[in-house]
Amino acid sequence: MDLGACRCSERKAEGVEDRFVTNNLDTLLTALYVDLDDRVLPALGWSRDHRPGRKPALSDAELACLAAAQHLLGIGSERRWIRYAHAHLAGMFPHLPGQSGYGKRLRALGGLLAAVITELARDTASWHDLLRLVDSTPLPCAASRATVKRSDLAGHAGYGYCASHSRFFWGFRLYLITTAEGMPIIWGLAHPGLGEREVVAALVTRDHHLVRGGQIILGDKGFAGRDFEAFITGQLGAHLVRPDRKDEPARFGNLARYRQWIEAIIDTLKGQLTLEHHGGRTLAGACARVAARLLALAAAIWHNWHIGAPIKRSLIAYDH
Repeated sequence: MDLGACRCSERKAEGVEDRFVTNNLDTLLTALYVDLDDRVLPALGWSRDHRPGRKPALSDAELACLAAAQHLLGIGSERRWIRYAHAHLAGMFPHLPGQSGYGKRLRALGGLLAAVITELARDTASWHDLLRLVDSTPLPCAASRATVKRSDLAGHAGYGYCASHSRFFWGFRLYLITTAEGMPIIWGLAHPGLGEREVVAALVTRDHHLVRGGQIILGDKGFAGRDFEAFITGQLGAHLVRPDRKDEPARFGNLARYRQWIEAIIDTLKGQLTLEHHGGRTLAGACARVAARLLALAAAIWHNWHIGAPIKRSLIAYDH
């Protein structure tokens, strides 16, 4: 099966113009801010105009750009990031908050960051692809028994096992459904004790409007199951493709080449975007910090589409 035929060619999304011509961090942040302020936030109906209280000096669009910049530069610590931003980005962000205010604002806007990711995905050519990739990866939240016992994540997180790295962990599993180049479409955190098929079924049921009939969802052997495949086909009108198990007739082969696509996306999140060093200690904090890293990835891919960069998931131009 040639799943590469389900990917889009080097074309623009409908209505997309060549607005940007360079690929450095300043240009990305400027383009992202303009798109958020002019298109994305109004489309989401997001405004502080009718909210009580004093308006923050740093706008929500600026905060989203600041969060994306933090993780594109690979700075996991919020305290270190605010020091860096005051030293190097004060010209772009003249109203920088302190570390406490930055973290509080970020936690409060976790849902907005998730919605922004979807709107950026809609503005890329790969939104119209037939192919989607699905996988999950561990998201550790504590490394000692003492931390586990006093964590505010108790009751939400739990113990799990990562077979690919032969290790136990305490935290969540991050579930991702992306385009072939890594643009996040659907994502969520789940207790690692829950089954992969059950979690993905719940995610696509919640966000069923993001799955189109006729799309191909490529997963691994962990998604094998007659009921789950019937759900994908019957309820969503999509098609599940996965590597063949040894105890079943040949259907799709081992799909090793295509499975490497999702593994590379997760490697980018854990390597350049420091996913496993998120530092979230509450449910809102963990969700917001994961959302910020996914926003950084989405912003880079979105910008690379608009400037015609050959490798859409490349972050090299933005990490310095």
